[in-house]
Amino acid sequence: MTTNAARELRAEAVIEAPAAHVWALLTDFGQLAAWSPETVRMVPLKPGGLRVGQWYLGINRRKAVVWPTRSVVADVSPQRRLVWDTPSSGAQWIWELEADPADAQRTRVVHRRPVPRSLSVGSRIVAPLLLGGNDSHADELEAGMATTLAGLKAAAEG
Repeated sequence: MTTNAARELRAEAVIEAPAAHVWALLTDFGQLAAWSPETVRMVPLKPGGLRVGQWYLGINRRKAVVWPTRSVVADVSPQRRLVWDTPSSGAQWIWELEADPADAQRTRVVHRRPVPRSLSVGSRIVAPLLLGGNDSHADELEAGMATTLAGLKAAAEG
């Protein structure tokens, strides 16, 4: 079942900071909650730091609703790409960084959320019951991605 909620969500920005600085902030998950309207915390569940195969417990909230997610890091290309899969929703979260070849002090950042196969059954049940519906929650997620990216931009440029 494909709905508007399964569309690829996207936010992007140009950040006036080198890719190494943006990457350092992006991969400091302790700061993520300060920028994200939905993420409360991300906690590593295995030893070994940020690496492919690492599991993170995400604690999320929307108004009075709080729920956990388990994310599995699928790709780590320092200063270029960070991807994690969230099996509980069927979504994939992607951060792509591209240093400006003409200006090393500028980085283009794209944050995407595709759903490679389909939203999980759990997501299709929980979103209508607790999160205002699949499509409206996807709209909120996309707006939240823009807010998160704006927070990263402010931190990197500040």
